[in-house]
Amino acid sequence: MTKRPTPEPRERLLRRPEVEQRTGKSRSGIYLDMRRGCFPLPVRIGMRAVAWRESDVQAWIDERGEGNAA
Repeated sequence: MTKRPTPEPRERLLRRPEVEQRTGKSRSGIYLDMRRGCFPLPVRIGMRAVAWRESDVQAWIDERGEGNAA
């Protein structure tokens, strides 16, 4: 009997309200920083819907924490 590979857990996707809550940024602040290249870009999940990868948002939060620790 052959072993099937264990599927990797799917990454959680965060919709904008949760991104706002986790980062403390407003909707306009998120999109402004995206244009500046200072915030992760979302992935398209539908014709008119986007979401952010949880790992991207968490990495952004972690980077901010490291910069403030000095």
